Amino acid sequence: MGQDVRSPRGPRCIALVGPFQSGKTTLLEAILARTGAIPRAGSVDAGTSVGDASPEARHHKMSVGLSAASTSFMGDSYTFIDCPGSVEFAHDMRAALPAVDAAIVVCEADEKKLPQLQIILRELEELRIPRFLFLNKIDKANKRIRETLATLQPASRVPLVLRQIPIWKGELIEGFVDLALERAFVYREHKASEVIALEGGDLDREKEARFSMLEKLADHDDALMEQLLEDIEPPRDAVFDDLARELREGQICPVLLGAALRENGVLRLMKALRHEAPGVAETAKRLGVPQTKDALAYIFKTMHLQHGGKLSLARVLTGHLDDGATLQSSSGGAGRISGIYATSGAYDSKRPSAEAGETVALGKLDAVRTGDTVSSGKVAPQALVKVEPIAPVLAMSVAAADRKDDVKLGQALLRLNEEDPSLTMVQNQRTHDIVLWGQGEMHLRVAQERLRDRFAVNVKSHPPAIGYQETIRKAITQRGRHKKQSGGHGQFGDVVLEIRPVPRGEGFTFAEKVVGGAVPRNYIGAVEEGVVDGLARGPLGFPVIDVQVTLTDGSYHSVDSSDLAFRTAARIGVSEGLPQCQPVLLEPIHVVEIVCPNDATAKINAILSARRGQILGFDTRDGWSGWDCVRAMMPEAEIGELIVELRSATAGAGSFTRQFDHMAEVTGRAADQIIAAHRDAA
Repeated sequence: MGQDVRSPRGPRCIALVGPFQSGKTTLLEAILARTGAIPRAGSVDAGTSVGDASPEARHHKMSVGLSAASTSFMGDSYTFIDCPGSVEFAHDMRAALPAVDAAIVVCEADEKKLPQLQIILRELEELRIPRFLFLNKIDKANKRIRETLATLQPASRVPLVLRQIPIWKGELIEGFVDLALERAFVYREHKASEVIALEGGDLDREKEARFSMLEKLADHDDALMEQLLEDIEPPRDAVFDDLARELREGQICPVLLGAALRENGVLRLMKALRHEAPGVAETAKRLGVPQTKDALAYIFKTMHLQHGGKLSLARVLTGHLDDGATLQSSSGGAGRISGIYATSGAYDSKRPSAEAGETVALGKLDAVRTGDTVSSGKVAPQALVKVEPIAPVLAMSVAAADRKDDVKLGQALLRLNEEDPSLTMVQNQRTHDIVLWGQGEMHLRVAQERLRDRFAVNVKSHPPAIGYQETIRKAITQRGRHKKQSGGHGQFGDVVLEIRPVPRGEGFTFAEKVVGGAVPRNYIGAVEEGVVDGLARGPLGFPVIDVQVTLTDGSYHSVDSSDLAFRTAARIGVSEGLPQCQPVLLEPIHVVEIVCPNDATAKINAILSARRGQILGFDTRDGWSGWDCVRAMMPEAEIGELIVELRSATAGAGSFTRQFDHMAEVTGRAADQIIAAHRDAA
């Protein structure tokens, strides 16, 4: 092993992740203050933090996008990526994680947040990212550390290894013992901790906890296991080397203690990062970066500044990157860098170049998007990672409050989607509405605020239209006749149509059985177009499906007949015939698959039943301890705000996917209410 395992490896990039409101942004402030990057720590509540600097984050007092800030510690350079904790803004975290060398998982001793912690740890585990767990708010702890660790362990698939234990004074924690250093420290608010003598009961607790730590390390080190069995005290350097190696290989997750608001435990955390977190060379190897002399970088965030144009946040993985260099992108585009900027502050600190390991903002790479790999070489590189957007769960129809802003809205939505690919736009073909899909209520609210504040487009919104349709139960024959005389050539078209239902799912078919030239063949295409026109809005007010219309007879005029006349006659025939066909309302039914912690499954079943859901069954979630997967059939109309109830019942951790399955009849009072509401809206 040797000292090389723990030697510094150039500029490092560290993610701060963790459940919602666990104190990530506060920890970033504490790190920046303790390392001298800022004179004093800012406050999230007061709106003075370096992170969460956007108007939306300030307004809601929560992270709604990632923040990046750089500092140095003991001669080493670090960039910290503060990722949102809310599942609604998780895409930023998922896109940034491949770029980082290690992650600090900020959490607290709160069982309610365990499912959120499990989601985050699973993401890190699958990406093979080394991770520390920083047990925050330790000053407010009300249970013993071993109880807390036992509570948190189910969230991690690898052992959580205590690096520190608290020193208690009555019911309060006044400091900690570092089990690797075998030293005791007393917290000093906003100052470095003070070393104290390790004695009495604390010494006994330290020996027991240290042995437990060494046992877990020995699971992956035969030499250490032999030393423990022979009661030989292992060298301290060997213990540190084991901690570093097993962290980097993903065999353990070390646990450190602290209170970010008081800046307690921050320097110990920074020293652990310095000695044990890997550098960019190991990260490049994990990502499968090919051997090359060219500069290679990964784009993990796109931003459109109000007055500064487009910026692409990038981690340089290999080589040397100069301002003005032309970059080839894995998505097929190319662009010339117009400015390299430091990531701290307002992205206005320009620099001439960037080296491997550094995290920078690249100016005006219009053809480059989040998730791209870019290279200074002549050939487009292969993508190192593929970050799939999370399936959306909530939608709203949006329109510019002022019609003259329609084009501006379209451009702004494209930029929003560039910044956040988990926001998607769909054009409703029937209503022509723009439907904005996102990850939840707050996600869509923040999107509206960004449209207003950053892109100067005020929007109005409403729930999206449900895809109701109608069909018929009875077959009839109906004549459609259009005759108009207004001087000169008139208009004449006459058709006889047979309208009949077909089995569900067969859609619309048109046929003709005209004999003797009653309707000339050159007009039959126009008749079909007229039938389609008539089916676009049935007697109940919705598109008509699962119908066959057959042209059986008709008549024409050698002078006054035309395509338009026959199209109009067919539309009239369909419109007059459908009310006689016993029309019935149809609603779309989706298969919904919900994932949730198993202690919430009963609540989820109740929610589904209250929303007219038909539960198909549930099972344990494959590979997820303590989670269930519930499947149900649900009307589309009931899915609208399902995610709001689901998140409330699962402490923000549950989610679902859905897929259209079939159309089903709606009758009685429910149908009457839907039809009346549709007519009122029209």
